[in-house]
Amino acid sequence: MVRASANSVNPHVHSGVRIVVAGDQGTGKSSLISTAASENFRPNVAPVLPPTTLAVDLYPDHVPITVIDTTSSIPDIDRVSEELKRADTVVLTYACDRPETLESLSTFWLPHLRNLEVRVPVIVVGCKLDLRDESQQVSLEQVMSPIMQQFREIETCIECSASRQIQVPEVFYYAQKAVLHPTAPLFDQETQTLKPRCVRALKRIFILCDHDRDGALSDAELNDFQVKCFNAPLQPSEIIGVKKVVQDKLSEGVNERGLTLTGFLFLHALFIEKGRLETTWTVLRKFGYNDDIKLADDLFPPLKYTPDQSVELTNEAIEFLKTIFDAFDADFDGMLRPCELEELFSTAPESPWIGNPYEDAAERNAFQGLSLDAFLSEWALMTLLNPTFSVENLIYLGYSGDPLSAVRVTRKRRTDRKRQLSERNVLQCFVFGPRNAGKSALLNSFIGRPYSEAYNPTIEDRYAVNVVDIAKENKKYLVLKEIPESGVEKLLANKESLASCDIAVFVHDRSVESSWRASSELLVNIAGHGENTGFEVPCLIVAAKDDLESFTSAIQDSIRVSQDMGVEAPIPISVKLGDFNNVFHRIVKAAEHPHLSIPETEAGKNRKHYNKLIGRSLMCVSVGAAVALVGLGAYRIYAARKSASG
Repeated sequence: MVRASANSVNPHVHSGVRIVVAGDQGTGKSSLISTAASENFRPNVAPVLPPTTLAVDLYPDHVPITVIDTTSSIPDIDRVSEELKRADTVVLTYACDRPETLESLSTFWLPHLRNLEVRVPVIVVGCKLDLRDESQQVSLEQVMSPIMQQFREIETCIECSASRQIQVPEVFYYAQKAVLHPTAPLFDQETQTLKPRCVRALKRIFILCDHDRDGALSDAELNDFQVKCFNAPLQPSEIIGVKKVVQDKLSEGVNERGLTLTGFLFLHALFIEKGRLETTWTVLRKFGYNDDIKLADDLFPPLKYTPDQSVELTNEAIEFLKTIFDAFDADFDGMLRPCELEELFSTAPESPWIGNPYEDAAERNAFQGLSLDAFLSEWALMTLLNPTFSVENLIYLGYSGDPLSAVRVTRKRRTDRKRQLSERNVLQCFVFGPRNAGKSALLNSFIGRPYSEAYNPTIEDRYAVNVVDIAKENKKYLVLKEIPESGVEKLLANKESLASCDIAVFVHDRSVESSWRASSELLVNIAGHGENTGFEVPCLIVAAKDDLESFTSAIQDSIRVSQDMGVEAPIPISVKLGDFNNVFHRIVKAAEHPHLSIPETEAGKNRKHYNKLIGRSLMCVSVGAAVALVGLGAYRIYAARKSASG
């Protein structure tokens, strides 16, 4: 961490840097580019230069640089804007001898970049430094401070002179550096502190390098870290020097065991403050981070699976998560409180369970704590919905195995149906029903939420996940996905929408006749969609609000429909009274046997009957054809014999 050699800096995904130079007319854009490329000043250059490539060995990173000159002509502003949109970084020029060109940056050029939504680093360059009026000397900091306060996208300000060859190479060095080693993701200029995501990444790196887990990097661990990141060991005197710098500024940065996490973070903040961003970026990239300070996508091999397959955690990953749970359960109460959960995910870019669909998906206690079952349920849901994201977060937590060893792809549901058994550990149930039927109440009860009379309509898909104990040592993770009535039309328009569904439940308010009619219509539509797409699913009917007076005709009709369609009779429940009639076990049991409880619509029955008739007709034709062929063969034999005897 004392030095970063040129060869050690890995610009990661950057195969080249495209720098676009813009600014008012006559501010020195073309002369600046020409002088940088030729290392000589030419008094007469073209008004606008063609794309210019700078020598690869001009700067330590050895990354190709292409510089795009632009015109300042108003009629050509659209063409300039297109170039700005393609830039990796923008150099805005003003002339040191013309104050109005500096003012133009804040009144036109910088607002124009924002209007174009160009979100790249900006380098502000004062050209013609040699022509500035000596009597009006003002420091660059005084001039630029107000502008930089207003426009945070400005990475660096520098003054130069092409004719005197003062700081010309530095302009493009800083422009390239702003792309390869940007400040914005790492450091908050306003607060002068490391940004949260940077802190979290460095904390993970620190923990990975703290091999003995004593909370400090010993001299040996610090040296190993240096070799890994920079391909060069630290001399003993350098290690002493590093620790002394930290200890002089921050006493808690070093203890008797070595450099603490606080000291490690301080050291990186110091590097950045001194403009040595390449040091921190080298460390981050060596540990697989990209420019967003997330692990690079190429670290995770793509998972291949069909729409009717799902992805689950392996036993190896689950055991790892159990170990993590125990490690962060600081008070040994068998629950992860919010602060413990935040600490657990403190080495990830952010907690993955903030916001939908995870935040309210699992059972929590009165203090918002998660039990081990609830913790693993959240992981089961995350792996089901976004396997790559799940594996990514396992790695952030310290999972060191092969990423592919953390997950497994299940059998196709069609195969499960043929074998008449699902071996999935995570089962997904789609919950359908009309408004105010009791869908949300069913999900809430599943994750231990108290019953509420208040009606809050669901406007987007919502999930609830929990463990269902089927038998001794046989746990299944059941995911309930509530489909709002408004979302059914979109689902029916997608041919593969039922591919990920293991079982569907249709909820109706048995005290409202129209609720049953709407629910039965949904059942027919969903069953028909399954028949048409080949993704038939087992279905159950749930008669909610059993505590209210029921309509006899609706009860009779629901029983008739269930018999006609070949599914189980409606299951009466009362969330209010806590009477669930074993509904969650019944859902899991039905999902485990995917060949049963599959509803048949009239259209489906007619189609099946028609196919049988066609099959029989083809059989008759086949038999007739076979008989004819046998007869023809016999006749030919007879004719041949007769001819021979004659």
